[in-house]
Amino acid sequence: MAGNPREAEPDGASAAFRDTDVPALPDYAERVLEVAELIPAGRVLTYGDIAEWLEEGGPRQVGRAMALYGGAVPWWRVVRADGVPLPGQEQQALAHYRAEGTPLREPAAASRRRGEVPRLDMRRARWDGTVG
Repeated sequence: MAGNPREAEPDGASAAFRDTDVPALPDYAERVLEVAELIPAGRVLTYGDIAEWLEEGGPRQVGRAMALYGGAVPWWRVVRADGVPLPGQEQQALAHYRAEGTPLREPAAASRRRGEVPRLDMRRARWDGTVG
């Protein structure tokens, strides 16, 4: 690869960082992440909403893209249609929701004692897709 500026790096450091060594982000996943980045703070879209926005795939495909590639975007804003926070990430997601003022529905006292966490108030939290 003559002319590659990375080849000039000392100690062969460039070998670990060649473009060919980094797996390409699939086009569909890239588009899912772009939509996730558009969602304003305090609002959410469901996996199905994003699939509809893209006019491709479905909730499972969006969920898979988010699971594999969504760590660098506001993943907590892409949610299940029932408003239940992502299993295993409930506390982290709830911290984001509270910090952003995302509308939540607190569980009843008996449900809290059983360990139930708040759900998103989907009627109020769902983003209508308008930008600006």
